[in-house]
Parts: sequence; C-alpha cells; structure tokens
Amino acid sequence: MVSLALDLLAWVPMLALTGDIRRWEPKKLRLRLLSTSAQLVNTGRRHWIRFTARWPWTDVITRAVKRPYTLPNPG
Repeated sequence: MVSLALDLLAWVPMLALTGDIRRWEPKKLRLRLLSTSAQLVNTGRRHWIRFTARWPWTDVITRAVKRPYTLPNPG
C-alpha cells in the first residue's frame, strides 16, 4: 500500500497537474490534494466523488482528474 501512495505522488504531477502546481513538494501535494474533504455518492450503477466547493484546491483536483482523459492514447 505504501508503494502505491509513492507511485501516486510520483506520477500525478507528471500526468495530471499543470503549471506551478506541478512543482509542488511532496509534502505540500499530500496536504492539499490527498487530505481533501469529499463525499462518495452512489446513484444507481454510478459512483461519484463530490468535493466540497469551499475547499481551496477543489478546482485543481477536478482538473487533475479530467486531464488524463485529454492525453493521447499510447496504445
């Protein structure tokens, strides 16, 4: 489980983040992105993550989640 967290911290800035956020230190990245307040919502067969609108880094997180879908398919 620890190696999964380390891989996540290594690959997220390279693939999902842009701009100055990409250069955040690992401690700052963990604090701002991985300690976010969210709610898991189950509706029918879909699962949604609903982030709190007041969280200062909600827009950063939502852009980071959407960005890998815009990257070209390697295969």
